[in-house]
Amino acid sequence: MWVVRINEAIATAEQREREKRQGEERRPPTPDWIMEFGIAVGRRPIEVHVGGCYAAGKRQRPITREQGVAALDEGIRARIHCRPDTELGAL
Repeated sequence: MWVVRINEAIATAEQREREKRQGEERRPPTPDWIMEFGIAVGRRPIEVHVGGCYAAGKRQRPITREQGVAALDEGIRARIHCRPDTELGAL
């Protein structure tokens, strides 16, 4: 009886590991640059982030390098934690 329980526990652990691995393989690549948007109607851009910034909010979308430079030139803030303005050369 214990052998059956142990085998079931091993099978469950192996299944979880397979699912975790598959999830990591299917995850889309991290974008190079991110635009964060506000919560108000119209959702205006708030900040530019470097892709993968831990401080980026949930309302975001990936942008190109050119869009990031243009946004910074228009006066949209650069996040102080990841410093996209330095990375983009738009000081």
